[in-house]
Amino acid sequence: MAKYLLLKHYRGAPAATHDVPMDRWTPAEVDAHLRYMDDFADRLRDSGEFVDGQALLPEGLWVRYDGEGRPPATDGPFPETKDLIAGWMIIDVTDRDRAIELAGELSAAPGADGLPIGEWLEVRPLYGETPTVTD
Repeated sequence: MAKYLLLKHYRGAPAATHDVPMDRWTPAEVDAHLRYMDDFADRLRDSGEFVDGQALLPEGLWVRYDGEGRPPATDGPFPETKDLIAGWMIIDVTDRDRAIELAGELSAAPGADGLPIGEWLEVRPLYGETPTVTD
């Protein structure tokens, strides 16, 4: 088994086939999208392929070590990752091909008008894992 990170992006990836920003969706469309995501994760839990996943809020902080005492924190400037990364999922699958297959299914989550978004997902093996490459 190999673990992969599936990254959902707000911006920065190639345009989705049905590229309507979520802030222009109706509440019912948002609910349908979230339900799809939950159902997808539940199916992977049942197959043993789900490790973890979360949607991310746009708020965030920069924090660093700065010697003894409280580390400094600031709310920016960010390299705009809070505008880029919408969420992530870690899967534990047999090989790279399965990771690609699941990313394709996740890309089909419904968006505006109930149409599949067709968004690009970033698929990355986790460091220290030995992915099976079939290319």
